[in-house]
Amino acid sequence: MTEPQENRSPKDRTNCPECGGQIRYNNSQSEAACQQCGLVIEEETIDHGPEWRSFTDEQRQKKSRVGAPTTPLMHDKGLSTTISWQDKDARGQHLSSRKRERLRRLRRWDERFRTKDAAERNLKQAFDEIDRMASALGLPEAVRETAGVLYRCAVEEGLLPGRSIEGMATAALYASARQHQTPRSPFVVETVSRVEKKRFQRAYRYLSRELKLEIEPESPDQHLPRLASTLDVTDEALRRARDLLDVAQQNGIHSGKSPVGMAASALYAATYLTNEKLTQETVSSAASVSKVTIRTRYQELLDVYAEHK
Repeated sequence: MTEPQENRSPKDRTNCPECGGQIRYNNSQSEAACQQCGLVIEEETIDHGPEWRSFTDEQRQKKSRVGAPTTPLMHDKGLSTTISWQDKDARGQHLSSRKRERLRRLRRWDERFRTKDAAERNLKQAFDEIDRMASALGLPEAVRETAGVLYRCAVEEGLLPGRSIEGMATAALYASARQHQTPRSPFVVETVSRVEKKRFQRAYRYLSRELKLEIEPESPDQHLPRLASTLDVTDEALRRARDLLDVAQQNGIHSGKSPVGMAASALYAATYLTNEKLTQETVSSAASVSKVTIRTRYQELLDVYAEHK
């Protein structure tokens, strides 16, 4: 049975007991009053905000006494404490050799007790692997967090038995990069992974099928910014490369071909049109594709561009 409004405490009331109007809580004046008749329902209310004031984000971060936000990239989501690696006290003074040895022992035991069972050790090892590979590939923080969520979902769904931690971690990162429209070719991922390309691609297909991931096919345009930055080409060459790919996609030339190979060939063809000195070997090394692929695709791109431009 619902409790009548008049029997409720002032904090639980939503309507004025006199006129039935809406109650408004004013934190600056620490009172609750009716919006229509002005009746003060409660005064000297408790302010649940901070006792300090800040006017910039920098001041707010310095004065805040809460910890870092939770993150899916840690097995405990970042809720546990970590002993700092610096051998200094609260005043910034260096510790004595005896205290440093004691602190190192505490760090070692803290690291051991942060994972309480095999499942948490599994997550910790996988997230360390994801962070290592993402750093080597230059992937942003959002891609790493999504990869952590995908791997945690795989663990919860029981997809890990029979598969290596490194393979599933690589598959989660590969899928996350494609979801965020920042894909990396399997050949590039293989250079930083601890498993070979066939194994993590098999794990990726299994992961996407079981988790029902909706991942759009790769587009050559998604590889252009990374390759252009690596090769240090001009903006004019990048625009020409986009035009070449647009014409190729409109005519279906890209169908069934490697997206990164098409992007590398478009950049090479664009630098040819803008008289920039780039060799096939340089482009091949940056994109991790063969020189034969670049020669073949680049001629196809130029032919269809000359015909339909």
